Amino acid sequence: MKFTCSQQSLSKALNTVSKAVTSRTTIPILKGILLKASSDGTLTLSASDLDLSIEKKIDVNVEEEGSIVVLSKLFSDIIRKLPNEDILIEEKENNNVLIKTASSEFTIVGLAADEFPNISELEGQPETLSFDKEIFKDMVRKTSFAASIDESKGIIVGVLLEIEPDTVNMVALDGFRMAVAREPMKSAESTKIVVAAKILNEINKIVSEAEDEGDIQIMLSNKKAVILVETTKIVIRLLEGEFIKYKDIIPTQNQTKVEVGRAVLLESIERASLLAKEGKNNLIKLTIKNNLLTITSRSEEGNVKEEIVMEKTGEDLEIGFNSKYVIDVLKAVSDEQVLMEFNTSTTPCLVKPLIGNTFEYLILPVRIASNY
Repeated sequence: MKFTCSQQSLSKALNTVSKAVTSRTTIPILKGILLKASSDGTLTLSASDLDLSIEKKIDVNVEEEGSIVVLSKLFSDIIRKLPNEDILIEEKENNNVLIKTASSEFTIVGLAADEFPNISELEGQPETLSFDKEIFKDMVRKTSFAASIDESKGIIVGVLLEIEPDTVNMVALDGFRMAVAREPMKSAESTKIVVAAKILNEINKIVSEAEDEGDIQIMLSNKKAVILVETTKIVIRLLEGEFIKYKDIIPTQNQTKVEVGRAVLLESIERASLLAKEGKNNLIKLTIKNNLLTITSRSEEGNVKEEIVMEKTGEDLEIGFNSKYVIDVLKAVSDEQVLMEFNTSTTPCLVKPLIGNTFEYLILPVRIASNY
């Protein structure tokens, strides 16, 4: 194997594929990146942790075909530190790799390419979806933060991607809050997959780095999905199991409805949370009375009170929340106004837009002492 390429394009490609490299593995080859130079002038870079695999193609000047695996961190660090000029990369004897520029020369130890896992294609005829990049990024941003980070929780560490004939839904929950994002989309078939939230966030970074404004392609099968973004192919292993029937959890009727400015509410809760003690679930209290929303918090260090004018229909109410969960929701959406719906002080709050149903959030309350 022997080729030359620009430092900039190689460094950018390495940054993309290295997202699939894990340091937490006992399999040495998985700490590497496969380089495969083809006679058509293409270099294919591949990395995999068996759950997430990424393949990226770039144009290079190939003198000799071939393939080898290089250790991801060392190779990436070297390429990143080299000046922005052409680099010669050549496979030598005993799997050694020469990296050479006009003024620098490295020789590093590689690994045989035949040990690298095959990034397999999907079986059969998978369903293919075309997804607008901006819509995809927005839906991930609105939901993935609400997935559980506790690996022992099973399938709720993932985000549900639910395809219906006219709609695509993304859903995440962790037992304390639930996030639902919806967008209209025409699809020939209805299907559901669950993708680990941490993998979905890595995919979102790759989509964000893509330069073209075109759609991304998603191909689905029972156990795997392939996502195509420009010259990047991402293969992900899907989570297995039955996702929670989230539609049954969303309340259909609420006694108290509050319309309030999102940015003003976010700023007030962020200030109130400064005094919300960690040991008390970042507790803040919302008092909904007449047309005034009062946010209070107290600790041994002091207390705080914030007041916001709102539009209310229904009953007055006092309810407590973990401030972090409310802040996460308000940061995830961009609407100027939001609608908050309540039933009692012990049932979840529903946050949604004033018009439509592009998002819905459920937040469980925290019990507050009578003397709080």
